[in-house]
Parts: sequence; structure tokens; C-alpha cells
Amino acid sequence: MKLIDEKLGGTTPLEVILKFPEKKEEKLEGDEEFEDWGDEEKNEEKYWFTKDKIDTISSVHNYLDNLPEIGKVLSFSSIVDVATQLNNNKPLGTLEMGVLYTKIPENIKNEIIDPYISVKDNEARISLRIIDSQKGLKRNELIKKINHDLQNEFGLSEDRYKLAGVMILFNNLLQSLFKSQILTLGLVMLGIFGMFVILFKNIKLSLIGVVPNFIAAFFILGIIGMLEIPLDMMTITIAAITIGIAVDNSIHYIYRFKEEFNKINDYKKTLKTCHSTVGVAILNTSITIVFGFSILVLSKFIPTIYFGFFTGLAMLFAMISVLTLLPSLILVFKPFGK
Repeated sequence: MKLIDEKLGGTTPLEVILKFPEKKEEKLEGDEEFEDWGDEEKNEEKYWFTKDKIDTISSVHNYLDNLPEIGKVLSFSSIVDVATQLNNNKPLGTLEMGVLYTKIPENIKNEIIDPYISVKDNEARISLRIIDSQKGLKRNELIKKINHDLQNEFGLSEDRYKLAGVMILFNNLLQSLFKSQILTLGLVMLGIFGMFVILFKNIKLSLIGVVPNFIAAFFILGIIGMLEIPLDMMTITIAAITIGIAVDNSIHYIYRFKEEFNKINDYKKTLKTCHSTVGVAILNTSITIVFGFSILVLSKFIPTIYFGFFTGLAMLFAMISVLTLLPSLILVFKPFGK
């Protein structure tokens, strides 16, 4: 991704569609020369290239090109700049651009002009790419900034432009994940708590059982936030995966503690027995899982590296919580009675 951003001008495409108001019945300077055309479509194409439209396209193009998060920008303004250079750096007038557009061969027009303007739909398209490898990139904030500036600095109403492309779809997907993250964690917490109640038939013990899992999940999300690592498709799933795997350790430990306590009837002795039996098994399986996810650190894809590292770290912290915090809570609250 970094190579694509540095060498090819960006990764994720974004498009700005400019919609112009309906054309008025007006003629450009020098229209007398074209009275003999007699082709309504050609006249429509000729009249389309007004100074206001070209200036709007150029100003929005230059604005987007100056944003640090944006790489390569292509639009009809790019073609006008090339034509200006070929014309000895003399700007082309609206009449000249109209004539040039109608005289260009169709195959060239289809390849270099039609992708950026639509005379029929009265629209212009500005195509750009986002530098996704930029540190601290906030896609949603960038889209909000572009919307704000187009409305306030360029005076474009909401019906005069539209943002489209893969960037918008990807950002909407991420925003949906962010909004659902808290709701999902809450539902998972209630689901695990309900499962513990059914399994152990003890509300106090069920509350104790969910604590280590969610502390591990929130701990790893806190580290990601402190390191200012942006949430994406990989990092946002770490908390859910951690809870799903780490809850097994809590079930094993609590179930064995309950079985041993019924025999020994002493919390401290039961704790020692559990640590020397199921505790060793939890330690071995957790270390194996940590090393398994750590293999992903050897990847050359940065999101995969983040996923492997933080998932392994979360599993390690979950194991420590189950072997330290969970038995401590059992000793303090004595869920099996005194």
C-alpha cells in the first residue's frame, strides 16, 4: 500500500461529481461562425464550455490537489492544462474549447475527455486517490472536511455535487463497524453472562466470570487508542475475537473450581489445586494461541501485523486475568458461600 501511495499517487479512489445548473439560452462570443452547423447536439456541446464551469472545475481540482491526504487528482482541468501548454502557455477561451471538443476524433474523446465531463448530463467528474498509508489518516474527517469546504468556500449546495467511489463505501463500512462495536460488545457481555447463569446457576459467579474477559478486550482497545492506531477491518475485530476465545479459559477454571470446592470446601486449598491442574492447562493452551497469532507478525501487510500482534497480546492478558484476577475475585466475594 505504501509503495502504491508513493509511486502511483494513492490507493483508494474517490470521485467528486460536480452538477451544474440548467443551461440558459445564451451564446458565446463568436457564435456567428457556427450558425451553419445546423446540428443541435454539436451546438449543445459548443455552448457547454462556459467560463464559470471551467473555473469551478479548476478551483475544486486545485483545492483537492492541495490536501495532504490526497494523492493524484485527474479532471477536465488536467486536460485544459495540457492544452494550454500545447498552445504556447496561452489559456484557451470557452469558444476554442467548444470547437476543440467537437473536432476531436471520437476515439480520443472517449478515452481522455468523456471520463471527466458529461455534456448530456451537465456534469463533471474529478477523480482522485487517497494516500491510505499516511499516518493518522481519518477518512471520515476528510470526507466531512471536503463536504464542508465545497459548501462554504465554493458556494456549492448539496444538490450541486456528490462524493462517490470506493472511499465512500469503505468509510461507510468502517463507520457502521464503529457504531456497532459498543452495541456488539454489550450484547456479547449479556450473552456470556446468560450462558454462565445457565451453566453455573449462580448470578454472583456469573458476574465474576465475565470480568476478566472484558477487561482484556477493553485493555487491548485502550492500547490501540493510546498508540493512535486507526481502527480498520482488522483491528476492530480483535476485541470480539479475544472475548470469544478467552471465555473458554474462564469456563474451564470456574467449572474446575466448583468441582474441587465441593470436595475440599476450602477456598484457598481449592485455589491451589486448580492452579496446579486446570491452571497449567490454561497456561499451555494460551501460550500456544499467543504464538499461533504471533506468526502473523511476519507478514508484510501492516493490518495483518497489527491483527496478529494485538490479538496475541490480548490473549496473553486474558490468560493473566483468568489466573490472577478471577481467583482473587472468587476469594473476595465467595460465590459458593462461606
